[in-house]
Amino acid sequence: MPTIAAEPYAYTFPKGKLALVIIDMQRDFVEPGGFGATLGNDVTRLTAIVPALQRLLAAFRAAGLPVIHTKECHRPDLSDCPPAKLARGNPSLKIGDAGPMGRILVAGEPGSEIIDELVPIAGEIVIEKPGKGAFYATEFGARLEQLGATHLVVTGVTTEVCVQTTMREANDRGYECLLVEDCTESYFPAFKQAALEMIRAQGAIVGWTARSDAVIATIAAR
Repeated sequence: MPTIAAEPYAYTFPKGKLALVIIDMQRDFVEPGGFGATLGNDVTRLTAIVPALQRLLAAFRAAGLPVIHTKECHRPDLSDCPPAKLARGNPSLKIGDAGPMGRILVAGEPGSEIIDELVPIAGEIVIEKPGKGAFYATEFGARLEQLGATHLVVTGVTTEVCVQTTMREANDRGYECLLVEDCTESYFPAFKQAALEMIRAQGAIVGWTARSDAVIATIAAR
């Protein structure tokens, strides 16, 4: 089977079973004026991963492998946003409020769209999710089953929240996950590092981690 140099040990996957998952690379999280910025975060930390993620995405597309994008967003009436989430974090603009890119974290608004550098192309799946994890209240699991994917290369933001939550959900469902270290990021460097270490601890208890160059080299050689 194809093998990727990874930690804590090499990651292998069956041909035809691998998919790329790009989590929440949307304007509300990575651009000024979005929800991430309203919480007082430096969004330039997140945009730093875009070049590596573009290269990884191009490699999957060139190899004809499936790509799934997720976006965290809510219905316009916020009926899928629990009051506890709506009030959390004390942002200057709350979910549903009008901001520079439309209503914050609301489906269909400009801020909920994936950034131009990573915009999905025809045939790529886009999942709108109301929670942190990609499986909760979405068709993500069903789409993976349709693809026949059993192994997931996971990327996106933020490492310790939506990315790690999705990996743990996937792990509980039997998926083998590889997190790409330079294609994921947090507003807080220490949180990212802690998440990487937790994911690959105890013999890949949640999953593996690797650099994008190692993933690309294996994908290109398939």
